[in-house]
Amino acid sequence: MAATHPAQHDLLAPDLLDRILGTRRPTLLVLLVCLAAFLPGFFSLPPSDRDESRFAQASKQMLETGDFVAIRFGDVARNKKPVGIHWAQAASVTAATSLGLATPTTIWPYRLPSLLGGIAAALGTLWLGAAIVGQRAALLAALALPLAVVVVVETHIAKTDAALLGVIAVMMGLFARAYLSPATFTPASAAGFWIALGVGGLLKGPVAPMVAGLAALALWVADRRAGRPRGWAGALRAAWGLPLALLIVTPWAVLIWIATDGAFFTDAITGDLGGKVAGADEAHGGPPGYHLLLASLTLFPLGIVVLRAIPGTWATRTAPAVRVLLAWIIPTWIVFELLPTKLPHYVSVTFPAVLMLASAWLLDPARREPPRWLARASAVLWFVALAVLAALAIAVPIAARSFTWGSPIVLAAAAVLAWAGWTALRSCDLRRLVAAGLVLSPVVTGALLQGVLPRAEAFWIAPRVAAALEAHWQGNRPPASERPFATAGFHEPSLVFLAGTDTRLIANGQAAAQHLAERPRGLVLVRERYQAAFMAEAARLGVTPRAVTTISGLNYSRGQRLTLVLYARD
Repeated sequence: MAATHPAQHDLLAPDLLDRILGTRRPTLLVLLVCLAAFLPGFFSLPPSDRDESRFAQASKQMLETGDFVAIRFGDVARNKKPVGIHWAQAASVTAATSLGLATPTTIWPYRLPSLLGGIAAALGTLWLGAAIVGQRAALLAALALPLAVVVVVETHIAKTDAALLGVIAVMMGLFARAYLSPATFTPASAAGFWIALGVGGLLKGPVAPMVAGLAALALWVADRRAGRPRGWAGALRAAWGLPLALLIVTPWAVLIWIATDGAFFTDAITGDLGGKVAGADEAHGGPPGYHLLLASLTLFPLGIVVLRAIPGTWATRTAPAVRVLLAWIIPTWIVFELLPTKLPHYVSVTFPAVLMLASAWLLDPARREPPRWLARASAVLWFVALAVLAALAIAVPIAARSFTWGSPIVLAAAAVLAWAGWTALRSCDLRRLVAAGLVLSPVVTGALLQGVLPRAEAFWIAPRVAAALEAHWQGNRPPASERPFATAGFHEPSLVFLAGTDTRLIANGQAAAQHLAERPRGLVLVRERYQAAFMAEAARLGVTPRAVTTISGLNYSRGQRLTLVLYARD
């Protein structure tokens, strides 16, 4: 046997990425990566403001009242999103509390549907993607998806988007298989597609139908112009599949129409959806191109591959697998780029397809390399994304005025990843950078979510208020009918979730004094700037407030430092 030159030996030896993709147990590997990405911080992060606590509180109220049709936050109807996520959260909370693992104000059971959605998205990408882009590319995409920064964040939040991602990954994976192989697409697979579509509608209204509908429209037009057969449309069996999807959504739609006299749909369409279409809803605006510019961060660590793959992928757009994945991505991405309201997670419903195409491009030995300007720009954006993650490990403890053990881990892992990325890019070996990202990015995000954010005590005001209430009443809280606790100046949803549905949100110091005057066993939380008016009104009413505790912190939703005093009657 001829001797092997050392350089040749290195070239022939399988690199780290090949070892990862050569696993004999891809499903187990994907599950382990999901757990490594999703579990840090999942149990330790307190309920966040504002959307997570709004969703969780609405689900908690369903369990408290037994009304599983109407969606309410406190005394106000929450006519924004359909009921699907609340039913899922109610089921997970019921299971956790029945087993003695949690209480109704423990946040992690409300996050379980999000975690399961993230896992379903990764496994759907793996199992369904193999028939679309091949086993190795599907595995790489399935490993990268749960590590993507936006997916990591969404699986830690008790709201709709991670669950929706899991449903859409399955739905569009089945759609792609119907397109590529209509003759072998079984009725069971068609039923799976329509069931996923119906569940998606019950989770977030028009988003899932929009993704599937735009993809179908784009392919129908393209195939008609090219004279290609359109057997995929028949393979989906819409004649009975569409009624199946409607059967999932319609019963609740009828019930909520009756319960609200149609107000739910009026508010959801003209308020929630209309606000996003007409302008930057809740100041979440951005120019067209916003989502593409953020791709290096939202899709980190594979954002650099996604951007570099664009020219090469477009050059192969006539290939059936590429065509169907582009139909999944492009129309939906354009819609979200054109919407005045923009949040980073909006385009995540396209991420399974985006990562499948990027992975297929990376693993193709004959791939078309990007132009030099794009290669350089993508490298700069990748390092910027890494710097943003590392900066959080510095900024959060500074803002919270506390040291956290996770910060040195984040900075060390980010430094190693930056060095690995730099050496890989200098040697033009993008695969080494990807392998390093797969190994080290969960260390960065995991240390942030487990070792930095939960320990930034100044950020978590509501848990400290709830603990002070419990300590004062010592398990003998007045009945909810008395509405014993009120807050003036801190109205974040996390406080309602933790302190109780009977929490009163009052406007000023005068109302706070009146609350104490009317409730001998009551407590009131008063912001510092309302103190003078509170004391003056209390004196006028003949009430002597007694300070129970003082809580200072940072309201990160508003970017304000504040001091709150909890008062009882003396």
